[in-house]
Amino acid sequence: MKLQLEKPIAFLDIEATGLNVSKDRIVEIAIVKVNPDGSESEFVSLVNPEMPIPQEVIAIHGITDEKVKDAPTFGELAPQLIAFIEDADLAGYNSNKFDIPMLAEELLRVGNTVDLSKKKFVDVQNIFHKMEQRTLAAAYQFYCKKEIHNAHSALADTKATWEVFQAQLEKYEELKTDVAFLSDFSKGGQLDLVDYAGRLAKNAEGEVVYNFGKHKGKSVEEVGKIEPGYYGWFVSDGTDFPKFTKQKLKEEMDRIKAKQRSDKNEITPNKLEELKNKFGGK
Repeated sequence: MKLQLEKPIAFLDIEATGLNVSKDRIVEIAIVKVNPDGSESEFVSLVNPEMPIPQEVIAIHGITDEKVKDAPTFGELAPQLIAFIEDADLAGYNSNKFDIPMLAEELLRVGNTVDLSKKKFVDVQNIFHKMEQRTLAAAYQFYCKKEIHNAHSALADTKATWEVFQAQLEKYEELKTDVAFLSDFSKGGQLDLVDYAGRLAKNAEGEVVYNFGKHKGKSVEEVGKIEPGYYGWFVSDGTDFPKFTKQKLKEEMDRIKAKQRSDKNEITPNKLEELKNKFGGK
């Protein structure tokens, strides 16, 4: 195995009721965990989403309401799932934009506060797009000279992603084989994301900025001054932004307010001079 691992890396694929991270739910999850010694273990389960699966989505992955009616809910599955990935970094195909945000959102829904941000994320699709720009099926054909059987089966897609990733490491000498490099290389953009859905990011100065819409590129602090109501709209129950995104925005706003209070209470040289004059120079 060419990949250099200091800890396990878990390749995951999620099938869901749709693509809306805020509203849709997981119906199947499959994980192939690769250990530093090269050994592999698998975790795969259907998940009862506790909501109907749309017919247009069933046509893609073939998972019906009947198939998942007796499957565990995500809340029931979460402890076993967390135990399986808790020591591992995460990887997948388009995982930075879909699988990881979806997983984070589901964990928050069931009240689990596991911090995925401490893990490194390797997105095999972003590596592929930077090198060749194709789909998973084309990637599998291009790198592995094989066709995916049971495409859109979570386990089949996960195994194909792991095989493509190994082939990428063999093909491109410029790819370093440590996860820290691969995590950075496979990021979708130049900014460091604050949330998994990519709505918030950090700019070159380390400020948290909005990464979409009319205020894209503006810091949360700046927008708070020019449009105070934007923050309240963003975190309200009426918007579809992921819970984790709202949580990270609230944390940034709390930091900004704490800084403002500190600045207000700070005794500057001018303020000190004013106090001396007020109290007779003492």
